Amino acid sequence: MKYRHLFFDLDHTLWDFDRNSAESLTELYDTFRLAEVGISSAEEFSRHFIAVNKKLWADYDRNLIEHGYIRQHRFPLVYQSLGIDASAVKYDLNAEYLRLLPRKPHLLDSAREVLEYLKGRYTMHIITNGFAEIQAVKMDSAEIAHYFTLVVTSETANAKKPDPLVFEYALSAAGAHVSESLMIGDNYEADIMGAKGVGLDTVFYNQQGLIVDDQPTYNIKHWKELLAIL
Repeated sequence: MKYRHLFFDLDHTLWDFDRNSAESLTELYDTFRLAEVGISSAEEFSRHFIAVNKKLWADYDRNLIEHGYIRQHRFPLVYQSLGIDASAVKYDLNAEYLRLLPRKPHLLDSAREVLEYLKGRYTMHIITNGFAEIQAVKMDSAEIAHYFTLVVTSETANAKKPDPLVFEYALSAAGAHVSESLMIGDNYEADIMGAKGVGLDTVFYNQQGLIVDDQPTYNIKHWKELLAIL
């Protein structure tokens, strides 16, 4: 068996961020009656949030902003995108969003089935740039924490993907060698290029079928394709 250690990203790779986020935003939309401030629907609210949030996290991955900036500016930027006066919203939606979101349990299609198959065959770990306290709740809510030996966050590693330091930290903490380890994630820049920077083999969980210049070791669109590799 070539690999002994499997390192997974969490959000958008195992944990279905978009579905869990949409459910949380729908609850916010209904609870705080956001139709009354001019947001036409929960779907429209979610669509603008996803676009804003994706850009903020990409900026964070590139060290352009800090964690705190995301929390402070995320919803005001959503209101701006929607053409809504932020002062019309009288509630701290970010705090409520961060309370609701990690308690959602949904995983991406077949992710649990694949984790169950891999359990006992490989030693599995998580490497995530997400907030440590939030990621722990997500894993507990989705009932997947028991699959993983080590969870590395940007806080524990004092570095974040794609910085080589986070992968080196994870390998050292896991007692794993590059030659026996595999990184699996959906973010080409953070997960794939970052892991390749330290010589790791990579699986690009590429649901959209993106065309990339520097190929990963493996490219999959569905979780069940991972079983053919392993």
